[in-house]
Formats: sequence, C-alpha cells, structure tokens
Amino acid sequence: MLLCRVSAVSHALARWTRRSQRAVGLLRPARPFSSSRCHGVSSGEGSAQPSENGSAPGVYRDTVLLPRTEFPMKLTGQKLLDRELQIQQECGFADLYSWQRERKVKKEFCLHDGPPYANGDPHVGHALNKILKDIRNRFEMLRGRQVHYIPGWDCHGLPIELKALGELGTSGLTPLQIRQKAREFADGAIARQRAAFQRWGVMADWDKCYYTYDGAYEAAQLKVFQEMHTKGFIYQDYKPIFWSPSSRTALAEAELEYNPEHVSRAIYATFPLITLPPKMASEEGLENVSVLVWTTQPWTLPANQAVCYMPNAQYSVVKRADNSQLLLLASERTASVAALLGTELESVGTFTGPQLEGGICKHPTIPDKEVPLLPANHVTMAKGTGLVHTAPAHGMDDYSVASQFKLSVECMVDEDGKFTEAAGPELQNLSVMIEGTDKVISMLKECGALVKEEQCVHSYPYDWRTKQPVVIRPSKQWFINTASLKDKAKEALQKVRVLPDSAKSSLLAMLDRRTYWCISRQRSWGVPIPVFYHKETGEPLMNKHTVSHIAKLFEEKGSDCWWELPIETLLPPEVLKKSKAGPVSDYVRGEDVLDIWFDSGASWAAVLEEELEGDAAEPESRLSWLPAQLRKPLVAESDSRADAYVEGKDQIGGWFLSSLLTSVAVGNKAPYKSLVVHGFAVTEKGEKMSKSLGNVVDPDVVINGGKDLPAYGADVLRWWVAESNIFSEVQIGPTALNSARESISKLRNTLKFLLGNLHGFDPLSQTVDSKEMHFIDQYMLHLLREFSMKVTDAYSEFDAGRVIRVLQAFITRDLSSFYFSIIKDRLYCDPENSLGRRSCQTVLEEVLDGVTRSISPILPHLAEEVYLHAPGHDKGETLFRSGWIKSSSVWRRPGLEEVVEGACAIRDSFLSSIPGKNAAQYDLTVAIEPGLLFELMESLQEEPTSTSSQLAELMMTARVTLTSELPRDLPPDALLSHGTFLINLEGGVIREDSPYSIAVVPTSAARCPRCRRYTAESADCLCPRCQAIVSQAH
Repeated sequence: MLLCRVSAVSHALARWTRRSQRAVGLLRPARPFSSSRCHGVSSGEGSAQPSENGSAPGVYRDTVLLPRTEFPMKLTGQKLLDRELQIQQECGFADLYSWQRERKVKKEFCLHDGPPYANGDPHVGHALNKILKDIRNRFEMLRGRQVHYIPGWDCHGLPIELKALGELGTSGLTPLQIRQKAREFADGAIARQRAAFQRWGVMADWDKCYYTYDGAYEAAQLKVFQEMHTKGFIYQDYKPIFWSPSSRTALAEAELEYNPEHVSRAIYATFPLITLPPKMASEEGLENVSVLVWTTQPWTLPANQAVCYMPNAQYSVVKRADNSQLLLLASERTASVAALLGTELESVGTFTGPQLEGGICKHPTIPDKEVPLLPANHVTMAKGTGLVHTAPAHGMDDYSVASQFKLSVECMVDEDGKFTEAAGPELQNLSVMIEGTDKVISMLKECGALVKEEQCVHSYPYDWRTKQPVVIRPSKQWFINTASLKDKAKEALQKVRVLPDSAKSSLLAMLDRRTYWCISRQRSWGVPIPVFYHKETGEPLMNKHTVSHIAKLFEEKGSDCWWELPIETLLPPEVLKKSKAGPVSDYVRGEDVLDIWFDSGASWAAVLEEELEGDAAEPESRLSWLPAQLRKPLVAESDSRADAYVEGKDQIGGWFLSSLLTSVAVGNKAPYKSLVVHGFAVTEKGEKMSKSLGNVVDPDVVINGGKDLPAYGADVLRWWVAESNIFSEVQIGPTALNSARESISKLRNTLKFLLGNLHGFDPLSQTVDSKEMHFIDQYMLHLLREFSMKVTDAYSEFDAGRVIRVLQAFITRDLSSFYFSIIKDRLYCDPENSLGRRSCQTVLEEVLDGVTRSISPILPHLAEEVYLHAPGHDKGETLFRSGWIKSSSVWRRPGLEEVVEGACAIRDSFLSSIPGKNAAQYDLTVAIEPGLLFELMESLQEEPTSTSSQLAELMMTARVTLTSELPRDLPPDALLSHGTFLINLEGGVIREDSPYSIAVVPTSAARCPRCRRYTAESADCLCPRCQAIVSQAH
C-alpha cells in the first residue's frame, strides 16, 4: 500500500519512554469526520458508495452531491480537431510568445533553434524535434523565465537547388534565374512547415523568424567569415576533397552518407623494385623483387606517386611456390596473402621498416615513371599487404605524405568524374568508377602486374542527396583549418553539458577526425564567398575591407547583388585603395558559394549575439528584421551563449560541430551551455522511413486522420514525443499513437472527476486553511508537493518521459487508488458546506491545478481546456499566463507522514485479512500498546470507538475501536493479524518499531439507504449522519 513501511513482527513493543513527550503537540487533535467510506479498495460490489448513475433511492437522490461538469469525458474526430483550434484561438496561442517576451523577469532561458532544411513537407522528425523544444520552452516560461526562441530555416544548398530545378537542370539558366527558382521553392517549403509547427502548438512569434537567405543574416555570416579569415583560419589551397560527380560540387564530411554495402573491385598488383634498398641489395638472390600492393580503387593507380610502408613493422621477401616470383610484403600479412593466392610463400629475407628506405619502384602501367618507398604512419595491417599504393591526388592520408616528401599532386579526374587527357589516350573520358576501373585492371593484366582481383564489400562515401558514390580529387577550394581549432574546441566542449553523455564522445571523435573543412561549393544557390581573383595571376583579393563592404551590400540588398551589381560597385575605389590593390578592371568576382553548414553554423552570430567581438561601433541594424526585444543581450551578465541546442544525432557532425568551430574561432567559446541529442523517428518495426517502402508516418495524417488512421489531434502527437525515450530511435505507428490516446483518455477521466467534484466551489471564499484540514487532506497536499518537485526536476532535465511516469504513478497510486477512494463519501454525502467537504474540495482544487499545470507543457490544448472549466479564474485568464505549480512548504508538517502512513500500515494488514471482501461490512479493532504509535493513531480518533472518525475513514470500515489490547471475548469468527510500523521522526532522532494487532469481525449494523454505509440501526432507516442531513433539507 502507498508509502507504508510495514515489516513482519520481529521486536517486542518498546515501552513508552520519555521520548513520547517529544511527540506531544506535533499534531492537532483529531477532528471527527461526518463519516468515512471507501470505494474501490475492495471488489467494489455492494459497496456503500452512492452510485453516480443515480441508483440511490429516488427519495434521497437529490440530497446526494454527485459530480457535475460540462467538461467532456471524450473528444474524437472533427469535434476534437475543432476544439484544439478553438483553444488555440481563445487562449491566445499565437500571441503567447510575444506576451512573455514583454514581461519583466530576472532570468532568461534561450533555446536556439537549429534551422530545419527548407526542402520538403513537414515530417515526424520535425514533430519530434519541434515539440521536444516546445515542451521545455513552455515549462521555462511557466516557471517565470523569459524564453528566447526564434525559429529559423536553412534555405540554401544543393538539395533545394536540385528540387527547384527538377528536370530542367542548370543548363541555359543564369545564376540569378537558378536562385529565383530555388528561393521560390524554399519559400513554399517554409510556409508548409511553419503552418504545421503552429498546428502542433509550438510557441513562437511566427512572423519573426530567421532565414539563412535573409540579407541581414548573410551579413552577420560574412562577419564571422571575415573574422576567421583575418585570424588565418580560412585559407585557399589545392588539396584532395570529397567530390560528387553527380552534383559536380565539393562536399564536406557532413554531406556524406556511408553505404556499408558498396562493392569495389579490389586488386593485388606488383611494382617492380628497380633500385633495391641498401640492406636488401646486400643480400644474395634478391635481384628481381616486386612490391605487392592492395587497393580497392584501381582507378587511382595512374596517379600513383609512391608506395608507403609502416615504419615500425617487419617486412619479408617471399618466394611463390607456384612460379618462384619474389614479392615484398609485411611479414604478418604473409599467411593471409598465401591463402588468398592459393600457394605457399617461402620467406627468403626479412627487413625492418626503416631498412626499406631508399627503395625505388617502377610504375606498372606508365613507362619510365619511378616511385619511391616511403614511411607513413597511416599504413595498417588490418587488410592488404602492409604496403600502400599512394596517390596524393586521391586520398587525404596520401596527400599528407605528399606534403611531407614534396611529391606531385597531379589530378587526372575532371568534375564529371572522368579521366582527363593527363591520364593518357587509353583512359581519357572514361568514368573512373566504371569504365575507367575496367580499363586500368585490363592494363595491369596486359603488363603482367595483376596478381589477384576480388570483390570487396565495404563502407564507401556517397553524396547525401543524389545517393551516388563520390570520389576524392584535388581541387582549389576554400578551407577552414580545423586542426588548429581542435584543442580550443575540445576545451570549450568540456564546459558544455551534453545529453546523453555518449554524444560528447562522438563529438570529440568528430573533432579528431576532421583536420580541415572544405567550405566552398560550386553552385549558385548560397552565400557567395566574397573573393575577387586577379585576371592574370589568379591571386585572390580578400581582406577585412572587401568583406566588410560586401557584408553591408548584402545587408541592404541581399546576396543576389553579387550577380546583379557591376563589379565597380562590389569593389569600389576606396576599398581598392585600402586593400592596396590595382584597378578594378584587373579583377573578376569569385563564383563559389559557402557550404550550408557554414551558413547554419554562423546562426549564433545572427540570432544570439548583438554584435561580433571587435565590431562594437557597428549599429544594430544588421538584426533589424528582429523586433527590438529580441535584439537585446540575452542575459544581464552579457553571456550570449544559448542555454541549449536540441537536435537529432545527425547534427553531431553537422550543426553542433559547425557552430562550435565558428564560435570558438571568433570568440573562444562554445555557443551553447548544453546540448541535447535525440534519436530519429522510425517505424514501429524500427525501420527507417522511406517513401519507396511506403512506411512514412505523416504528422498531418496523425492529427487529421487518413490512411487508416483516426484523427488523433495535436496533443496525442505531443504525448508521443514526451513519452518516448528520445535518446534512442523513437518508434511511431498505430500502436504508439493508440497508447498515447488511451493515456490521455484516462487523464481526462481523472480531470473530469476533479472538475465534477469542484462544482459550486469558490477557491477565493471557501478554501480551508491547511492547518484546519483533515489529516488525509493535509497528507494529500504533502504528496502533491512531492509530485510537483519531481515533475519540475524532470522537465529541467529534458526528461518529459519521466514527467509522464511520475504523473501516471501519482494519478493511479496516490489519487485513484488511495485518496479518491477514501473521500468519495465525504464529497457526496456530507453537508455541502461542511468543513470536511470543503477541506476535501480545497485539496481537489489544488490537485486539479497542480496536475493541469504539470501536463501543460506536453498537452497545452487539454490544459487550457481544463483551465476554462476550473473554478476561481477570471474570464479571459489563461493557464499559460498564470504560472507554474503553486505548492507550499507549509504542506509538509512534522509528524503528518507518520500519522497517515502508520494508519495505512494498519489498513494494509486489515485489507490483507479480508481479500476480495468489502471492507465497509466489517468492524475493526486496533490494539496498540501505549506508546508513540498509539499517540499518533489517537490523533485520528480520540474516542475509543467511532464510525465517523478520521481513522474510520482511512480504514474504510463500518466501525473502528482503538485500544491498548485486544478484547478477550472476541467472537470465534474474528480474523486476527499482527504487524509492525517503524516510526521515524525528526530526521531519525526518534525511531521506534511499533507492533500492533488487529481483530476483524463482520459488522452488525445495517446499510444506510442514502450513503450505503453500514452505520444504520436497521435496513429501513438512515444512519444518524444522513438522518440529520435529510431532515435539514426538508
């Protein structure tokens, strides 16, 4: 039973000592109840509770105070949808954000919105993310903080450009025409997404959002760019990058998807040693040795510049048993290669890595080309031969080797992924991944260098939008030197709280993996990189003067002006003079745009900060698209960091990382104090949603019905989000949605009971002071206070799932099974204005208010609906403008828990002795030796025997007798039971194991025809309590 601490009898009852004096005065004397009756703790059949369906005899029915409320038990279909929209209108959902921004409060809570991509319709992933944020924002607003939340959209980039142009492609279109079509497409997607977010009840000023294509935003972004360029973090270089032939643009790591089922044609090939390393040359019989290499990308062999070995490994020259060929490979790879080739490999010489230095190989397919043996730390022994074919143009590690040893970085692959003229006439114009690979393997066969070919299934990078493989090729691009930012970023990240903890490790690993970030893209729909190139030398012109001028133009006219305005306006004489550059006629504007991760990664500068460091003299006009109250510093102490960034786990390598790098580069700090990383929405089978599979769950269908789903409404969608374990994959489907609807239906039932029993109650004039309340009522306030603290803690931890679990436990255990079952008789059958009934209603009103506020961040529509029906509010007042749960510290009174929980322990013993029986049909004798427990029970019943004491109400019996020992003349059918209750008062100063005994006998009293309690003298007469009420009524 609830909160009972009962143990088996194991100690003799301690005699009453001087400690008992300390308990005197802890509690007020018992105030007798008019009656006590329980409903629902037994089988429920034949209970003495007046029926709510009017089954009490007609002559008494009008004297029973049954619940009355217009609050509907159930809303379904169109009525539900209409009611939610009506609630949004009547309760001012659209104006709530602006209202709370205008309040004068001491603290702010800033949740910075990661901009969703403006390339399609709203989906359940959006719902999961936006509702999760809204739950926290509404909670923070309710508890008195000023919420800073500006929704945004990521508007640029290739995916939008591709969708906007469709079958047309870019052929024949100017950059401005492409940008116009892309902008129109983005605007349409934004409008659809915004409407969905509003329908879900997300609190924001939807007329004041941020968009990455807005001129003021682009200007703020360029100021971040300028600062990073000035500090040397942004540079131009010719180096390998991920290149998408299908999109014809460079890609960053965050724009890749790895296909674990990619199949490559892996080969083993030989590079003849034409100059042996000195140590090997000194050995006899090793004149004709070939280096054996393995690669999954044969098309890169024409670009080979070296063969690399592991410095601290051992290598062997082996002789093939089948053809006597001498091969050089790592000693530990010999057995695996022998098995693969199907022949024995006899070791004829062993060398350390450093002993290979000085060796020179002949390229197998390019006559007269020689390539050296070089040490490299990236060589591993996991697969292959321990000797790595190195093509600096087509590998990041290979490029590092080239940088160290001054090797050529020759690119033989064009933007379409085809071999160029430099690869030779046999390969020119062949697609490197298909025909080009075939041809290279054929050439290796012809020259006798091919040892083995095999199919290799492995993870390979694909373009995240076209779903086609990418290649690594060198290109002159703009980069961010993330290696130089890594240590500062790690230091800043240590001050950030990350939920779950594992996500921080992933973010740190991502920092280690990314040594540079390619930020230039060869597209039209984006923010232009503000660089000019000298027509003859190709040297870039970019400095704080040129970038600052372009930023001002973008702020005034938008970035279209990069193409619209003449270069004389983009590069005016005064800027050229400050830049110490030649005439404008010597320059052309650049054609690349910035990576969209740089766009969104600079959002902290455009939305969170009033001005960038070092630009204090500049006006606030760059944020002019935001209202003044949104442009002021977020916190009094000028801490512009957001309290939280909340996004899906894919943003670990995306927005979380790009925001961290740009913020650390400019301000040496992370832009966020905490990160919340949630999982993805998947089907109920755990499958990723896909239109081709037909398993996509559309949030619009969830709300409005369709596709074999009923209309669930927005609150069911919100409950689904709240109830889910957001730190794993979040499943959605009919089962989860039906469960959410059922849970809300049960909640409505409880709220209806509370509202119905508050009919006619005025909290302003009829509230009973907690000191005057009955003990069970005071105890319920104590439980309500504990509930409110648990709920507050859970919301503070972004744990709405725990909120729901705490709520359901409170309703099921503390209210329905405990408190409601005890107080129904008092509510229905006591005089309307009696202290006992008003005491109970006071508690019900507090419970209703507390429960309603506790669910309001999750279920705002239901909460406001309840608030409209609840007593004590002025017309037009709304819940969200009236604060958080109002619990009081005075609700926790010394000794109160021990009184009620001691009685509950005894009640447990009593109910256990009559399983399945109606407790109201029995008389109960409780025997406790004089001591602390006896004193506590006397607080509930001063007289020896009572049918109307608080103890009788708690026991839910016909009569309770409280005595120091059991009578000797108990009837033969008396049921005996014993137990012990541990009293713990004053923080453990007073501790006492208190035994008790009980005797249970069927009552001899008759059932009252009005209240149906067994307290009447005969079956045809009323009990004394009901007789007095009926007489007064007539």
